[in-house]
Amino acid sequence: MAREKKPVHRVQMTEGKRNIIQMLLQEYNIESAQDIQEALKDLLGGTIKEMMEVEMDEHLGYSKSQRSDSDDYRKGYKPKKVNSSFGSMEIQVPQDRKSTFEPQVVKKRQKDISDIDQKIISMYAKGMTTCQEAVKNSVSMGCDLSG
Repeated sequence: MAREKKPVHRVQMTEGKRNIIQMLLQEYNIESAQDIQEALKDLLGGTIKEMMEVEMDEHLGYSKSQRSDSDDYRKGYKPKKVNSSFGSMEIQVPQDRKSTFEPQVVKKRQKDISDIDQKIISMYAKGMTTCQEAVKNSVSMGCDLSG
C-alpha cells in the first residue's frame, strides 16, 4: 500500500502579507532563519501576554487603566517558562491579589504551548487586524485556543 503524501502548503502572497513581512523585516532586522525564529517567538510571547491581559480584565471586571472599588485587583506579573515549537521562552503571567485568576490561554502548570503557537502564527499570517480581533474574541467569548 502506498503512503499518502502530505499536502504541500502553497504560499499565497497578498499585499497585506507583503506589508506585514516588510514591517517584520524592519522591526527585527531579519537577516537569517534564526532571526525569523526569534521574531516569531517574540510575536508569540507578546500575543500570549495580550491575551492574558484581556482574560484578567474579564476576571476582574474592569480594564487595566480603570479604577475599581473591588477588593481584588492586579498584583504585577509572575514569570513562567514555557516550551513552544520555536524553543523555550519566558512569558509574564498577570497576577491578582486574591490569587483567583485562572488563565485559559496558558493554563496553570502548562509548560508546553506548541499546540497553540501555530494557531497564533497563522492568525498573524492572515493579517494583524485578523489576529487582534481573534485574540479579543477568543478571550471574551471563552474560546480555548489551546486545543
